[in-house]
Parts: sequence; C-alpha cells; structure tokens
Amino acid sequence: MIDFATFDQLRAAAGTEIGVSDWLTIDQQRIDTFADATGDHQWIHVDAERAAAGPYGRTIAHGFLTLSLIVPLTAQVMSFSCASMAINYGLNKVRFITPVKVDSRIRARFTLDAVTDIPGGVQAVRTVTVEIEGEPKPACVAESIARYLA
Repeated sequence: MIDFATFDQLRAAAGTEIGVSDWLTIDQQRIDTFADATGDHQWIHVDAERAAAGPYGRTIAHGFLTLSLIVPLTAQVMSFSCASMAINYGLNKVRFITPVKVDSRIRARFTLDAVTDIPGGVQAVRTVTVEIEGEPKPACVAESIARYLA
C-alpha cells in the first residue's frame, strides 16, 4: 500500500501505475445483496437455474456491482493522509468488457493519469482496470475522478 502524505507526492506519481489490489471473490450472496439494494433482480444475476441455461452458464455480477467495488479495492492500494477528506467526483468513461461470473475472483489495477490543483486541494484522474482471474480481457475499465481536500 502506498500512502500519499503530501499533495506533492501525489502530483509526482502522475503518469504511473500505483498498484494492484488483492483478489476478491464475487459470490452469489454479494450479487443477491446488490440486487436487493438496487432493485435489479434480472434473472441473469439472481436465478441460478435459469442462468445455467443462459449465455454464460451461470449467474453474473451486475456491472454496477463491479464498478462499486472500486472503492474498497482502492483502499487496499492507496491512502491519502495528505487529505482531510476524499470525494468521489465522478467518472469520465466506464466500459463493462467481460461479465464477472459468480465465484470468479477480481482485482483492480490503478494508474494515476493526472493530478490537477483545485481550490483547497487536488483532483486526481485514475484509470482503474478490474481484472478477472483467468480471463484475457478485463471486467471493467473506468476513468475515475477523485478530489482530495486539505
């Protein structure tokens, strides 16, 4: 894990790969809990019997579940003691490339693309690539924006 103790350290890291998270298993309970939280109970996510006969042979995680896991996976790779507050500012681009099948393991790879000054802190643009163990293509690639305030 890397801790950015100063905004200067964060600025200096722009253009580099910051790190890779640990593997996380995406089990059916996590998928079902996400379905309950969002109201998205599409059969491809929650009906194991029907999904077994579907295009992926089993249930798959919601794309937005995969995207939401960027937050805890980030915490495994980097921290920001330079900031009193961190804010998810948004996303420039998100693509869901490969479905995450139930019981697959994912991890996130983080590249810090740019750091710019904003009033009271800095804004960081990161490319986050969510990889699936054993798959040649990633589950998700997202350009994520965070703001770190002094």
